Amino acid sequence: MYVQNLPTAWRCGRFLFDWQKRMRPLVMGILNTTPDSFSDGGRFASRDAALRQAEHMITSGVDIIDIGGESTRPGAEAVALEIELERVLPIIEALRDCGTALSIDTYKPQTMIEALKLGVDCVNDVWALRQPGALAAVHRAGCGVVLMHMQRDPQTMQFNPEYVDVVADVRLFLAERAKEVEASGVSAEQIILDPGFGFGKSLEHNLRMLREFGSFAELGYPVLLGISRKSMLGKISGKEVHERLAPGIAATIMAVEQGAAVVRTHDVSETFDALRLWEAARVL
Repeated sequence: MYVQNLPTAWRCGRFLFDWQKRMRPLVMGILNTTPDSFSDGGRFASRDAALRQAEHMITSGVDIIDIGGESTRPGAEAVALEIELERVLPIIEALRDCGTALSIDTYKPQTMIEALKLGVDCVNDVWALRQPGALAAVHRAGCGVVLMHMQRDPQTMQFNPEYVDVVADVRLFLAERAKEVEASGVSAEQIILDPGFGFGKSLEHNLRMLREFGSFAELGYPVLLGISRKSMLGKISGKEVHERLAPGIAATIMAVEQGAAVVRTHDVSETFDALRLWEAARVL
């Protein structure tokens, strides 16, 4: 078994990922259909470009494709529901029979509902289903849910974030939120936790969370690492957003060594290369 002390499997819509049989984490590929994503804004905003990128990820072996129609980078403006739906629903419809699990990256309950109608398998929510109507949107859907920690909101989260103890505070939020979501009728085997690197955290907070990532993996739920191309990597390396692959891979292996069950990344092929080496060394 790759990760200890977890439910035996993750129920992700049409897919069941068996932790008992896994030798590596799941790889979640990021597919932004927005013109203003911090890392690839505009590159995959058209349907054809998005589908080409999805095909590349599938060929590389991606386990889940995470489709987003609204940027949640620090300071990003909210996008109207109609615009978000126009961006993501045609992509979901085109990919729903591709043989790969699909995730919708949204906090809007109506987007969740429409995406689930089209067959999306997972809801990845930076608000951890705290927006009014979000819990009802996923109730009885059988989809996977990713619950992320964020201090304040995307517009204000990086304005002097403060914690008594960042690891303890984030752990407490995630544990309490997971139990609240379970109490609403979502089963434990549907839940993934995300400590939210870069979402209301300073560089020091992010580094501490990475160093102690195993603490989140002790909560009894699978934990997702979302650190790909983020500003903390640029602050450490001095690299621009498209030059942060090396520090991103280093951070990925650090988290995987501590039990990360899902790795969310822009760089699917390169992440797989790193994980293949990690896996090969482990099984000897």
